[in-house]
Amino acid sequence: MTGPGLWLLLGGAFLVTYVWRATGVALGARVNLQSGFFRWISAVAYAMLAGLIARMLVLPLGALAETPTIDRLGAAGVGFLAYFFTRQNVLLGVLAGTVALVALTLLRQ
Repeated sequence: MTGPGLWLLLGGAFLVTYVWRATGVALGARVNLQSGFFRWISAVAYAMLAGLIARMLVLPLGALAETPTIDRLGAAGVGFLAYFFTRQNVLLGVLAGTVALVALTLLRQ
């Protein structure tokens, strides 16, 4: 597709995308994030995330499955400790856990 049809398609996609974004901004100002419903949604989201992380540690897939369970759990522990010792800095916690897993994997070779 070339010429004016492409520009019309691009303009339509732009319009549809930003109409929904503007609607979300307008409605989002009226949402009470401290309501029981949104606290429940937050709790469910955290529970799903915790379940996925636990599954990755205990029953991993792919290349992670080739690492020993003790190495995965140790790296997760290092990341968890780094998270709390750096005033709950998620980036440093993830980085510390990643470095720990790489280091443990290299030490086993």
